[in-house]
Amino acid sequence: MEIAVQPNPTPAARPSPLMNIAAIAVIVASLAAVGAVTGIIPSAQGRDVVQAVARPEASKPKQVQVAAACPQCGVIESVRAVEVKGQGSGVGAVAGGVAGAVVGSQFGHGTGRTALGVLGAAGGAYAGHEIEKNIKKSTSWRVGVRMEDGSLRTVSQPTQPAFAVGEKVKVINGALAARG
Repeated sequence: MEIAVQPNPTPAARPSPLMNIAAIAVIVASLAAVGAVTGIIPSAQGRDVVQAVARPEASKPKQVQVAAACPQCGVIESVRAVEVKGQGSGVGAVAGGVAGAVVGSQFGHGTGRTALGVLGAAGGAYAGHEIEKNIKKSTSWRVGVRMEDGSLRTVSQPTQPAFAVGEKVKVINGALAARG
């Protein structure tokens, strides 16, 4: 009777320590980017800053209302820049998912490696989507106009307005025009 002897299986090859350090650095950088993009980590730049502060006497509505001679006329009270997030097309999510899956699958063995690959793909897809939206963001300008009847209108426009706080303007079809 012959007994079949099987050779000892070779231990699984482990990634080099340098590869592990690089993978951890990529994961930490991705987490920091996701935190900064989503607002969890505050940024040093204030984007939603009021550029002009309303004058105290202009912000108090008058108790006596006089019939307005020009219903479209008013005075600019405030001008501020507002950051508008862009739309994601899915390219960032796909790229982030692939990168996350590759990095995540570098860790663990067997089913643990598969689980980390899936977790890396999910985290990378989310990070890629948020980064893409952040890249496509734009700035919109909000102008507060105190109308002659005492009401306050807010006009939004994609470019910085040509008017400053205190200037007299007309609001025509949601756009600002010089008052002549």
